[in-house]
Amino acid sequence: MIRDSSKALFPSFNNMKAHKVLSSQILKRKKLKTVIPHSSALCSSTSQLVTSDQSQTASSQISPELLIESVRSSQWHFIKHQSSDLNPSVISTVLLNLHKTPELALQFTSHIEFQRLDVKTRCLAIAVASRLPSPKPTLQLLKQTIYSDIASVTVIFDELALARDRLGISTTILFDLLIRACCEMKRVDEGLECFYMMKDKGLIPKIETCNDMLSTFLKLNRTESAWVLYAEMFKMRIKSSIYTFNIMINVLCKEGKLKKAKEFVNFMENLAVKPNVVTYNTLIHAYCSRGRVEGARLVLNAMRSKGIELDSYTYSSLISGMCKEKRLEEASEMFEKMKEMGLVPSAITYNTLIDGYCNYGDLEKAFGYRDEMVERGILPTVSTYNLLVHALFMECKMGQADDLVKEMREKGLVADEITYNILINGYSRCGNVKKAFSFHDEMLTKGIQPTQVTYTSLIFVLSRRNRMKEADDLFEKIMSKGVAVDVVMFNALIDGHCANGNMERAFSLLKKMDKLNVSPDDVTYNTLMQGHCRKGRVEEARELLDEMKRRGIKPDHVSYNILISGYSRKGEMKDALRVRDEMLSIGFNPTLLTYNALIQGFCKNQEGDLAEDLLKEMVSKGITPDDSTYLSLIEGMGTIDHSVESCNPC
Repeated sequence: MIRDSSKALFPSFNNMKAHKVLSSQILKRKKLKTVIPHSSALCSSTSQLVTSDQSQTASSQISPELLIESVRSSQWHFIKHQSSDLNPSVISTVLLNLHKTPELALQFTSHIEFQRLDVKTRCLAIAVASRLPSPKPTLQLLKQTIYSDIASVTVIFDELALARDRLGISTTILFDLLIRACCEMKRVDEGLECFYMMKDKGLIPKIETCNDMLSTFLKLNRTESAWVLYAEMFKMRIKSSIYTFNIMINVLCKEGKLKKAKEFVNFMENLAVKPNVVTYNTLIHAYCSRGRVEGARLVLNAMRSKGIELDSYTYSSLISGMCKEKRLEEASEMFEKMKEMGLVPSAITYNTLIDGYCNYGDLEKAFGYRDEMVERGILPTVSTYNLLVHALFMECKMGQADDLVKEMREKGLVADEITYNILINGYSRCGNVKKAFSFHDEMLTKGIQPTQVTYTSLIFVLSRRNRMKEADDLFEKIMSKGVAVDVVMFNALIDGHCANGNMERAFSLLKKMDKLNVSPDDVTYNTLMQGHCRKGRVEEARELLDEMKRRGIKPDHVSYNILISGYSRKGEMKDALRVRDEMLSIGFNPTLLTYNALIQGFCKNQEGDLAEDLLKEMVSKGITPDDSTYLSLIEGMGTIDHSVESCNPC
């Protein structure tokens, strides 16, 4: 009878082995007269459990030895069925016995539901899993444990230390992986705490572990913390690798200390660590991102002198830097050289050139690079289309922009937040309220949340169309949603109210900015000054200029031109010239706007000679008169002096 039931329990075993397992592991219990395994536990439809105490269950009879045999014979259904009644002591015994076969231990852990274990048992399971060749399973278990908040990371550290001792593990792998898990979860401060706990135990973390922390600090832009850790590593005599040095050079570059970053390369070499292509690429990228291409070229020369070959990243950084400086021809030449070297450009490199030519207004060249991408088998990305669509909107080529969005969708590319913001902004600039709001609604249906940029564009288009109540309502809705409002959004709303002559509402918004700690800028004040001048209140506009200065906001040439134009329209030319002189005294040169305003004012006052003198002066300064200039002269005097007639661009 026992033999038959053992076949149901372990069909893969022979009869003798099954009999031995049941005899030694189950029948040894003193109170049992006869044991026949319970059907639900053993997947049998006929066998039943008979004991002297009918209240006992099969699960209470499961011993560690039986579980171990079940694991080794892959009886996972049986183990999973018993898992809810297994106590930590039994599980720990099984794990300890399976530590030399961590693959089986990991499977066992997964079948007894790891997340249900207490922290001590979890840490023992993690310690056993750390014997696996790959660290991935251990990292996964560590992350689950940290994320569950079953215990603090310091408690987990202590429990891992106990498990390490029980298993006789001599390496620091458990602590290294714990720190790495913290870094991957962006909980680097807890990782650093573990670093110091290791130090207190006299244990030295691996350099790879330290690099993980340094790299995470760098990604989080916590450069000061990176230096604190690096100093601690130096004290503990942890030898830096080439990867460590590259991280620290990147830290210096992020801090804008490019000279020190170059000196750090020399420090590396003095320690017999040879810089590699990543070292130099880090420096080149830093120089180019700050618009210092010539500095990048010097690094490039040093790179070549060391015999280090340039790669795609080197060229891409230089091309990006040249595009930032609007040196597009040089960027194109560098791109051609890159291809001649046999290096394959990425979509990012093409996008950099497309962006450069779009900003320059050369859409033919930009689309040419898009076509070249396709010919070379490099698929245009969403970013590629975003750049081109934005450029078309800037040129008010709405139909072509729509066609490009359609093409993008036909190719299976999904519009992102940036795409929708470009579309909404583009139609807002063109004053198409309906189209702008239709894309806003589409955004919502796609599950993409509108951003500050989205709402600013919508407020702008409503203001431009004089739909100020709707603009105000939208603004209040944004505020109630908790969306952060910035100075650009306020400026769009203030501009609409100033254009509609509602100065009271405009100034109430200025007060609201102060309450919300949103600092006004020169555009805010220029808009308010313009609003006053439209109403002929130039002196009040002048007071706003003084208020700007008191608040530490530097007026620009637009600020002075607004006042000059305001005084000129009122025919108060003495005041207009006084503002012009003030403008000159602080280093702003008069612009076409300045001269046009003054000429218009003198013509209005029938002071044609002074208007003609200003025309001659502006021409002598290389400023070309436009239609407004001549229209003012014609309306004011009826004729134009022959001495300046040749200046007419017509």
